[in-house]
Amino acid sequence: MMTELSPDIRTALERQAIELPSWAFGNSGTRFRVFGTPGTPRDPFEKIADAAQVHAYTALAPTVALHIPWDMCDFDDLRKHAEDHGVALGTINSNTFQDEDYKFGALTHEDDEIRQKAIDHHFACIDVMHASGSRDLKIWLAEGSNYPGQNDMRARQDRLQDSLQQIYARLGDDQRLVLEYKFFEPAFYHTDVPDWGTSYAQVSALGDKAMVCLDTGHHAPGTNIEFIVMQLLRLGKLGSFDFNSRFYADDDLIVGAADPFQLFRILFEVVRGGGLNNPDVAFMLDQCHNIEDKIPGQIRSVLNVQEMTARALLVDRDALAAAQTANDVLAANAVFMDAFYTDVRPALAQWRESRGLPADPMAAYAASGYQQRIAADRVGGVQAGWGA
Repeated sequence: MMTELSPDIRTALERQAIELPSWAFGNSGTRFRVFGTPGTPRDPFEKIADAAQVHAYTALAPTVALHIPWDMCDFDDLRKHAEDHGVALGTINSNTFQDEDYKFGALTHEDDEIRQKAIDHHFACIDVMHASGSRDLKIWLAEGSNYPGQNDMRARQDRLQDSLQQIYARLGDDQRLVLEYKFFEPAFYHTDVPDWGTSYAQVSALGDKAMVCLDTGHHAPGTNIEFIVMQLLRLGKLGSFDFNSRFYADDDLIVGAADPFQLFRILFEVVRGGGLNNPDVAFMLDQCHNIEDKIPGQIRSVLNVQEMTARALLVDRDALAAAQTANDVLAANAVFMDAFYTDVRPALAQWRESRGLPADPMAAYAASGYQQRIAADRVGGVQAGWGA
């Protein structure tokens, strides 16, 4: 018997939106090589066109995040191009990790001129936000040290706070700063923003328009990510949520690939904490596709999130609360597991068809011939990838 999705669940799923990253459509690879593929976009306009395919088949991805300077262009034209393709421009991501000057830091650098250069880059990103209509400036810093004694860790935190204060002061009234964290890489001894607590401490000192970005791949193996989700929602500081999947750390695999149960647990806390369809919490994919085709990789990812969201919404919250109150450990776990083991795919396929969408978006995209067309048409020029 097929599981039925209640009207409330269908309404919640209709409102679900997951931003796509422009860089997911460019070439990427390992630390040793970037791999090229036929049909890879050569500019931001082609990235937007590919991202629009994901939204067309799933109705789940209405916005596309940009990376500066990788996606520099005429943003008035890009904004109209996105609208013509049925999507909009989203989060602006800064880049202070690919410039020779930033070898020993950017927003934390001891050299005032280099640190000002990094601050000015973020000012330029805010200018892009004005042109693109974007709300959020997302900052990830590849900063830290490799050896004990190499740097004064406290002084770096002080310089980071000063830099962020200057950037924060430049934001418009309706704009936000979102600070991402990552527990290691590329620094080996210490990382300047390694965990949610450091990000929280930094943004809390800035003000209400500064939030934490949680990336599901940016934790040590075994970390209880759903606890962090709960805590940041509880504190009102979860501003952005980046989906990917990892076996070690930040492998950038399709979300849910490594641990579907973890994805379910995370999404349950998102639902329980009021984060689902909350305009203050931006959900985005942050992953690259090295060996799989990029557009179907993104389609599969947003569908994985949708499927686990549906399961999370199926949890009988009243029965769970009763079991928890009674300290009935096994009953509480059974309520949780019943929802996780429910196969919602047939019900979602039927629901998609009722909305004029393909029951199987992956198959529909494969049959469309789009992949073959872009492989044939996009000949010449320079394919986009890391650094472009």
